[in-house]
Formats: sequence, structure tokens, C-alpha cells
Amino acid sequence: MKKNSTSANSTAATVGYEAQLWQMADALRGSMDAAEYKHVVLGLIFLKYISDAVEEQHAKLEGEKALGADPEDPDEYRAQNIFWVPPEARWAHLKAQARQPTIGQLVDDAMAGIERDNPALRGVLPKDYARPALDKQRLGSLIDLISNIDLREPSPPAPLPVGEGGRRPGEGQIKRGAFDLLGRVYEYFLSQFASAEGKKGGEFYTPRCVVKLLVEMIEPYRGRVYDPCCGSSGMFVQSVEFIRHHANSNGNGGKAKADISIYGQESNYTTWRLAKMNLALRGIDGQIKHGDSFHNDQHPDLKADFILANPPFNISDWGGQRLREDKRWQYGVPPAGNANFAWVQHIVYHLAPAGVAGFVLANGSMSSNQSGEGEIRKNLIEADLVDCMVALPGQLFYSTQIPACLWFLARDKKRPPRPRAGEGGREGRDRRGEVLFIDARKLGRMVDRTHRELTDEDIARIANTYHAWRGEKICPSPLAGEKMNIPSPSTGEGEGEGGGEYKDIPGFCKSAPLEEISKHGHVLTPGRYVGAEAQADDGEPFEEKMKRLTAQLKLQMAEGAKLDEAIRTNLAVLGFTLEGKS
Repeated sequence: MKKNSTSANSTAATVGYEAQLWQMADALRGSMDAAEYKHVVLGLIFLKYISDAVEEQHAKLEGEKALGADPEDPDEYRAQNIFWVPPEARWAHLKAQARQPTIGQLVDDAMAGIERDNPALRGVLPKDYARPALDKQRLGSLIDLISNIDLREPSPPAPLPVGEGGRRPGEGQIKRGAFDLLGRVYEYFLSQFASAEGKKGGEFYTPRCVVKLLVEMIEPYRGRVYDPCCGSSGMFVQSVEFIRHHANSNGNGGKAKADISIYGQESNYTTWRLAKMNLALRGIDGQIKHGDSFHNDQHPDLKADFILANPPFNISDWGGQRLREDKRWQYGVPPAGNANFAWVQHIVYHLAPAGVAGFVLANGSMSSNQSGEGEIRKNLIEADLVDCMVALPGQLFYSTQIPACLWFLARDKKRPPRPRAGEGGREGRDRRGEVLFIDARKLGRMVDRTHRELTDEDIARIANTYHAWRGEKICPSPLAGEKMNIPSPSTGEGEGEGGGEYKDIPGFCKSAPLEEISKHGHVLTPGRYVGAEAQADDGEPFEEKMKRLTAQLKLQMAEGAKLDEAIRTNLAVLGFTLEGKS
């Protein structure tokens, strides 16, 4: 299997250059708290990005002066969807002043100037670099470090397919858009800050492998994409990246169009700022609102084709007692002490008639019967909204050790929600009355002492199992490189380009009818349905195996007796017996 030359596994973005930059940047942190330092670093990365974009366009306009171009006209940049950066805010100016004691104020002024000239960024950028607590010598060193990031990759990625509006997502801020080196640095730094902050890190970052799995499962090729608790916008970034990756390998002759509209909401103001910068850095337009999705839904009339989310687990202080009569609770009033099924029903409420959703929840959501949660789950199942359940391995998340699962809901299980085989038709089968269960707890690899991640092969296996069960053609996946064998839905082994038919695999996947789920008390834990993994027959007859094992046990017991006697002898030399001192 061919691997990407930059990384053996792209789920973690652990490219050596990003890791080296992180080590150097972290060394400059000193005693500053990671939660505070991340805004210092990520704000500077963003500033360099948009400044470099302006410099690149400026050079182009200089060469077009004879044609009437004006390199100093901000409208020349806005026309190309490039944020205007006034000269005094550009990176070259800040770099030249990096060792001056006033560098903090200069950065603050630069941020304020950019917000002044770009309404979309107002209230988004950090503007507290002049505060006395921020060491200006370390700030200058950080600016020098970020100055060394070269945006120009030797092999720029393929462009995104052109959308119906004639533009590509990410087109504008440097043509490398969402996929340049600085974008990867930003994402890598987000992941490292999430790790450093531990539990709080989960408020703004979902591990990339989990996001990638959700996106590969629901395939948001086109339509309205919504995340009601969007964190730093990782779901949206991965959705756009998904389109680029699959533009020429989705079984439709490269006809996938980048025609998606992005809607999101985030309640934490500082995280909302990270989200806005993350999308702006990649040139992705999106309606990302600040506010509480339960009490101040900023997209009240939205019916989304795709919903991706990682809601906070088991939150008790969500103000549910003030929403007892809310119209979103169509399947039962969620308990005031746990928001899990409030999130589920909020998501269902915003699904379009043919919409699909994939989201993360704590494992307890699959089996809890407390405070009416079991009744709500039963009603969702009997409404035939549940399409697939995936049990995840432990230690995937920075924020919690609580075991997690993935829920996939579908409004219309008669067929897929969008064309896959070509522009004209649909493929897939009628899945009404069935739910797919996948137990992925044994998948993944440890990346350090405390964190696990799903590999690209794991993601492809799970996603291919789901699409095979839906009756869809399994297409070549670019996850692990430019070309790869398709992992079989059943075994995970490569079977060449194409795909296999779905079949139940003990210990991994099972398609269960609603009647069977009802017999299990409407519990959705995959382990209840997939059963135990089949053990390979070693071919040794039972009688012969028992003779061999009992003979081996006899030898081991004899050896154990010898060791016991040696221990007694050594104790006696010291004046002790097993009964006490002699």
C-alpha cells in the first residue's frame, strides 16, 4: 500500500516540519498557561498567512500595472476574496520591529487595523499582545520563528473542483487555499494545545481521525453542512478537504462539485474566534455564529443536508429546566441534568427531509434509561431515524476518558441523500427497519502513552463497511496515499480497487432489524449485536490438544513446586518460615 510521502498516517497531521515548529514555539512559552498561549501563537500564524496572501497578490498586480492594475487599491484584493492588510500591519513590518520593546503594541495595532478594514474579522482577532504579562523578548523570538514558515510547497495539492458559482472553496487567500503548509501548522498547533490543556482542550478541538471518520461516513459532497457546537471548525475544514480528496476518485468521473454551504454555532466566545480564524485562514466562507444553540439558536429555520457534531459529553448545566416545552423535543423531553438527548433532538430538528447526521456522544447514550432517556432513544429507533452505531476505541479524546460512540441518523433510509454513481442517478438500497452496528473498539494505534488514534486504514474499513451496507459502490479512497487498495468491509485487508458486498462479521459488524433491537430493550450498544469475534480453527483435534495441554500443565506445576521449595530454603537461611519468624 502506498503511503503519503509526508506522513505514514495523515490522521494526526504529524508532519516533521510542524512538529519541529511546535517544539520551538512551546519552548518559548515559558510559564504561560497553554490556554492563554494558544491565542498568542495562533493569532500570529493567522496574521502571517493573510499578510503573505496580500504580498503575493501585490507582486502579481505590480506586473499588471500596464493593464491598469493598482497594487495599493484594497478593492483589487477584495475582488479576489483576499483580506486587505494595511502596510503597517504586514508581516515584513512586524518582523523588522520584532526586537523592539514596543512589538506588543505594534501587533495589537496591526490586528486592529485588519479588523477595521475587514468587517468579516471584526471581534475575531486577539489584541492583547501589549499586556505586561507577555514577555516581549519571547514574543519577538516567536515572530522570528513564524517568519521561517515557507508557504510554498514543492508539490502543491490538486485544486478543488469548481462549484456551481464558478469558484472553488478556499480560492482566494493564496491559491493553495485550505491545504497549504500554514493551514497544516495551524491545525497541528490546535491539536497540541488541546493535548496540553487536557479536559479544556476538548472544548475547541476534536481529534482529526474522529472528524475524518465522520466525514468519510456521511460524505458531504454538496448541500448545507451544519455543526451546532463547532469548536474550532474542524468538521468544516475536513468536509472541504474531503471534496478535494475525492474529486477524481468518487466513482462519478470527477464530477463532485464543491457546492457546500457552511453553518455553525459556538457558545464559547474565544473558541468562536478560533473557528472564524481557522476558516478565514483557509479561505472558506461560512456562517459561524456565536451563541448557545439551545437557548439562542442562530439558525432557527435551517434544514441541513449534513450535520456533523461533537457535543460536550453529559453536560448538566445546560439550562434544560427552562426549555421543557421546546418544539425541538419531538421524541421526549430530555432530562434537565444531562444534555445528550437534547443534542440528539436538536440535530434531528435541523435535518432536511433527506438529511443525514453523524455525531459523537458518550457511550451512556446507547443504553441509559435514566430520567426518560431510554424512552427518547426508543422513540428515535421506532421512528427509524437511527442508521448506524459505531463503538469507538478508548483514549481517542484529549478532553475525557469517557468511552465514546458515533451516532448516524438518516431521515430517508430508502436511499442515499445524494447522487454517487453519476450526475443523474442514485444508488443504494432500502434500509428501512434496519440498523448497522459496528464495534471498532479494537482498532487504532497508540501515538503516545495516553492517546490513541484511528489509522487511515481503520477509517477506510469502517466507512467502507457502512457504504457497503447501504448498498453503495465502494470507491477508491485517497486516505492513505495517492492510490490504495480498498480495505474489505469484513476483514480490513486490501482487495484492489472497487469494493465488496456487505456481510455480518462476528465481533465487528451486524445489521440488526428493529425487532431484534426491541428485544434488547432498545439498547444500541454494538457489542450486544455483533457478538464475539470468530476464533480461527488451528486444525488440532480436541483430544490431542487436551493431552498436550494437560502434559504442559503437569510440567509447569512441577516447576512451580521446585520454585516453592527454593523460596522456603532461602527464607530459612534468613531465619524465617512461611508461618512467621522461626
